[in-house]
Amino acid sequence: MTITLNSYTTVKRRERVPHAIFAHYWRDVHGPLCSRLPGLGLYIQHHFSRTQDAHLWPLAEGVGEIADYELDGGVEIGFKSADQQARFKQASPILFSDEQNMFDETLAYDLPQGSTMVVNRLADERLNGLDHADRIHVHMSPRQSLEDLQAYVRDKLAPTLAQDASVLKVQVHLCAPFQNDGNHPPAPDVAHTATQERAELVIMEVAFGNPVARRRFFEGQAFKRTLADQARHIGSLKAFAVSGVYSYVVDGEMTTAGLRGSRAAELIEYLGAINQLESEVEAVFKNVEAAG
Repeated sequence: MTITLNSYTTVKRRERVPHAIFAHYWRDVHGPLCSRLPGLGLYIQHHFSRTQDAHLWPLAEGVGEIADYELDGGVEIGFKSADQQARFKQASPILFSDEQNMFDETLAYDLPQGSTMVVNRLADERLNGLDHADRIHVHMSPRQSLEDLQAYVRDKLAPTLAQDASVLKVQVHLCAPFQNDGNHPPAPDVAHTATQERAELVIMEVAFGNPVARRRFFEGQAFKRTLADQARHIGSLKAFAVSGVYSYVVDGEMTTAGLRGSRAAELIEYLGAINQLESEVEAVFKNVEAAG
């Protein structure tokens, strides 16, 4: 299935909801609900860790860190067509009414140019679980204009990173400007307002084999040669460490995580319970879904 319409949504949990409870609820309550809505072509949760390490992405001279910016995850959503997106939107009020239980803020950025996979040496298309790669999401705000930053990341920075063998994945999300116009999903008591720095973003997913590989890459000449250009095009940025990736819908089909829940899918894989993957067993859950 070709995804023609997609978005990247940033999420921040409610501060009084413990992180472990937030993560479990998002994975196993909210996630399966979203995956069952009609029209969905792609649905992947990226869970972030706020406490990994202090060397996620070195700042070039003159590039600041985006102020007061903490997130607990990012979401990839995609659709095959506008008709499929409309089907999802029509059914989505029951999903958005659930956001108040764990989200303090969500910002959905349209991706009119789609997401560009520059390189992927990981077999992570249906990943469901803790991230064994060293993966970060780098959110960049422009120094000059959003169009300038998009062209720089797409045409120069991302391809340069992808050429290095220690960089296992580079994916670029060229976000449309976020509009603080109040025309956002009907999620009660959930904020949808971006600061000036966050209104215009380019987001890049970068993965390494482990933190040592990441630190060595940053200390190498290939990365250091990018710093001057980074300073010319990036005004500020913030890097987020990914703790887990959970794929619920891929190519228009629910994964086991989408059908059964993420932790149930993990258990099935851990125990090698192949009987749970038989079509007859999956049909039971799909029939329950249809009956509901």
